[in-house]
Amino acid sequence: MIVMKFGGTSLGDPERVDAAARIVKAQIARGPAVVVSAFAGVTDMLIQKAREALTGKVSVNEIYKRHQQFIRAFNLPEDIVSPELFRLEELLRGVSLVRELTPRTLDLTSSFGEMMSHKIVAARFRAHDIPAVPAPSTDLGFLTDSTFGGARLKDESYALIKKTMARVEGVPIVTGFIARDEEGNITTLGRSGSDYTATILGASLRAEEIQIWTDVDGVMSADPSVLPEALPIPRLSFEEASELAYYGARVLHPSTIIPAVKRNIPVRVKNTFHPDHPGTVIVHHVDPSREVIKSIVYKEHIYLVTVASTGMLLQHGFLARIFGVFDRHGIVIDMVSTSEVTVSFTVDSSANLNEAVREISRFADVTVESKKTIVGVVGTGIRDTTGIAARVFSAVAGTNVNILMISQGATKINISFLIEDEDIPPVVRALHEEFFHTGADGS
Repeated sequence: MIVMKFGGTSLGDPERVDAAARIVKAQIARGPAVVVSAFAGVTDMLIQKAREALTGKVSVNEIYKRHQQFIRAFNLPEDIVSPELFRLEELLRGVSLVRELTPRTLDLTSSFGEMMSHKIVAARFRAHDIPAVPAPSTDLGFLTDSTFGGARLKDESYALIKKTMARVEGVPIVTGFIARDEEGNITTLGRSGSDYTATILGASLRAEEIQIWTDVDGVMSADPSVLPEALPIPRLSFEEASELAYYGARVLHPSTIIPAVKRNIPVRVKNTFHPDHPGTVIVHHVDPSREVIKSIVYKEHIYLVTVASTGMLLQHGFLARIFGVFDRHGIVIDMVSTSEVTVSFTVDSSANLNEAVREISRFADVTVESKKTIVGVVGTGIRDTTGIAARVFSAVAGTNVNILMISQGATKINISFLIEDEDIPPVVRALHEEFFHTGADGS
């Protein structure tokens, strides 16, 4: 069997839903299980409605009209999502009364997009002679912790999902993005978490392949919004794909690869607008090739934190003291660079950052700079090819952009460095020209 995930842009209008149905029907012999996101734009609308409820404004009309577009196009019963709309309105009224929006309530609010879309998609697929049945992930054994907004899967979920899915007859249309904690509360897997749902499902069922259907021709050599001439990558290793996801590749959710790696299941990224394009296949191992570098990626809106103290000189435990502060405040660190008297590191969120800075300021000088970007040059070939770093920094030097910080991972699969947000376009263009429009030897 295979797992096929369709994101919001792949379900952006009634014509896209019909296109998805044709794609699924063409592979019906492979026993597909389908994971769907909310319709394009709906999750953002739900979050906005929750925040408006804090001011006393409660309305689900906009949400209803977005789904009515599909309901009427497909000649479905007008009340197909009425239960969900009723519960959503009741929830928003509760928020408006208490004037409080907790992370738990926001997750519940956000879940309604998938809960409505999977019912509509299942109904439309049946009109295409696909024996589709709605299958909410919240009823299938997707069990997480209670970290609302970015819940993590519990290990026992895999066995639970396998057991409950065995009772589903037909082609299951599974809600992406959402799960439950042990108390029965709705949790979400983070933005773009439907990819994660798909690979969890695939790993649980030992699928032969997991397909991520999106709006580009696979994983690209650079962000197409910055570089329209970016190229699709035919094959990636799990290791390369994980690095690309972490550093901001737009196609993949950072957690997507983990369940697939555990079960050694290929992940194929394909384009619903060009279903005949082979896309990108992500596998456990990729043989060496002439293409040393696979992609240029970036992670923007980063904060650069620099800690300076003469007390660091020849003193053990100083770094542990700094990182202990960040651990207590739940702050994740990306890149790190040290000298005898300074340590610099990057974080991707300002949450709790001020509190951590105040604590560190008691024993060292701290500066925080915003609007930075980590650029990553990723490829397994970096391990065994001399001169890659020289080519990277020579290309950047040609743009007259200042590099603020440099890091090369111990695995030598990536070289990353820090620049200003505003310098993304020239740097990405220069690196892409260096590695994708010159010969393999750099000529």
